[in-house]
Amino acid sequence: MNDTNDFAALLAEFDQTHKSAAEKGAKPGDQVKGRVVAITEDQVFINLGGKAEGIMDAASLRDPEGQLTVAVGDEVTAAVAGIEEDGTLRLGNQQARQLHGVAELEQAYREQLPVHGRVTAVVKGGVEVQIAGQRAFCPASQMDLRFIEDLSEFIDQHLGFRITKYEGGRHINLVVSRRMLLEEEQRLRAEAIRANLKEGAVLQGTVTSLQDYGAFVDLGGLEGMIHISELAFHRVKHPSEILSVGQPLEVTVLRVDKTDNPKRPEKIALSIRALSQDPWNEVAQQFPVGSRVQGHVTRLQPFGAFIELAPGVEGLVHISELGAGKRINHPQEVLSPGQKVEASVLAIDREQRRISLTLDEAKAAEAVPDLASYAPGAKTTTGDLGSFGALLKQSMVKSR
Repeated sequence: MNDTNDFAALLAEFDQTHKSAAEKGAKPGDQVKGRVVAITEDQVFINLGGKAEGIMDAASLRDPEGQLTVAVGDEVTAAVAGIEEDGTLRLGNQQARQLHGVAELEQAYREQLPVHGRVTAVVKGGVEVQIAGQRAFCPASQMDLRFIEDLSEFIDQHLGFRITKYEGGRHINLVVSRRMLLEEEQRLRAEAIRANLKEGAVLQGTVTSLQDYGAFVDLGGLEGMIHISELAFHRVKHPSEILSVGQPLEVTVLRVDKTDNPKRPEKIALSIRALSQDPWNEVAQQFPVGSRVQGHVTRLQPFGAFIELAPGVEGLVHISELGAGKRINHPQEVLSPGQKVEASVLAIDREQRRISLTLDEAKAAEAVPDLASYAPGAKTTTGDLGSFGALLKQSMVKSR
């Protein structure tokens, strides 16, 4: 074989190995990869290799706030929704075709291509849709991913559908589904997010439901949960205090646990609190030992009262510091939840997140050792802490 034949053989082998998506016979439903080469207001143009190009609806690449999630040069994975006459691949499930005539309707049904239609009326069990001059029926359960009580909100909207039933004849019988397209779109978004899902990742999401123990968040095809303890640094009784269903928000991934459930192959633990500055970092400067502080009572326990000094920062007034020299049996004899009080800072242990307070102004002037000296495992000496330190240590151990 001469050099010319060698080159021709190598070129043929290269062409066979590097065929574009269109040359390989990509068909509707196939997944293809490409790189974004241009973006307009409504379209995203994607180079699929060789001379093949794809067009994708920009709306399918926007986050809940309407911002594009890709830029020129980014690699994207998408499903083929249809093929134009010039060979351009229409990508993404929202790229539904504008059909003309019964023949194209039948073709769209056979090839399972998405189609455009206009919702014209609400009928028993669903809605009526006009597609290429023909009436179609979409069941209520197939109009969205979730149950829609009032279907009239869709009237006059132009939406994408997939034909699930086609019966030809004098009067064509068409049944369509919008939910099928939404599920496919959700699956594609989930795959893209799953590829970058790792601890510490910051993602955009939307609150889908609120429970006593936390909030569920849609990350774009994947669902994660924010435990109530990860909503804020301050105490939250119910997620509804700071979140609402449908609210867009930014979260960070705490961990991803694999499961055996094929529908939900992972449990994603999220946090809002981890994105906020820890208020305890500035406690020593904000509430120095000996200073007078103001707060309100959050909880009463047999051993003392908890006072919130700032969001996420609580101090403890031990029961021995409540009576101003008088013995009391329970903090409720002196204080009540929600009451505003003024106290003095006796000691701070930032590592253990503890602030010792007193309502006795005379105590503020006394030299009080740091609470770290009676943290768990530390040796206690009566000369250093006195009766207050010993009692406070015992109370904190019991309260755990």
